[in-house]
Amino acid sequence: MTDPRIIDITLDERTIIWRSADIEQERRIAIFDLIEGNYFKPQRDYPDGYAGPFKIRLSVEEGRLAIDIARADDSLLETYVLGLGRFRRPIKDYFAICDSYYQAIRASSPQQIETIDMARRGVHNDAAELLKERLEGKIDIDFDTARRLFTLICVLHIKG
Repeated sequence: MTDPRIIDITLDERTIIWRSADIEQERRIAIFDLIEGNYFKPQRDYPDGYAGPFKIRLSVEEGRLAIDIARADDSLLETYVLGLGRFRRPIKDYFAICDSYYQAIRASSPQQIETIDMARRGVHNDAAELLKERLEGKIDIDFDTARRLFTLICVLHIKG
């Protein structure tokens, strides 16, 4: 049976020192939306033919993203490690635009908020495409899954 989707995702909380209420809300929404609908298919054929569903754990260590991929019963299938060097700029830009967006929500006109939100979505979309590209041949994901995973990668980068 093939079930190429994520049924549970956790973040390595050891790497996150602090996050604002806004960032915490982004994390909750990303996880909820990801679990509700995603496409996640590792390209490796596992010896027993296992093809999902998957439980995922994300962590960042020494500039690399580790994606632990496990079966529904929590037994680890593999860990995929992805260098994050090409994501430094998109992560920095995403944090900057999110800060502007959260400030605008509290004090700006709807038109200003919409302009900032469009820029935020643009940065997010570009980063999602980059993530899909970097995972190509290793893990097949759809665009919405890539967007939500990028949000969670950003949360893992909050150092205080």
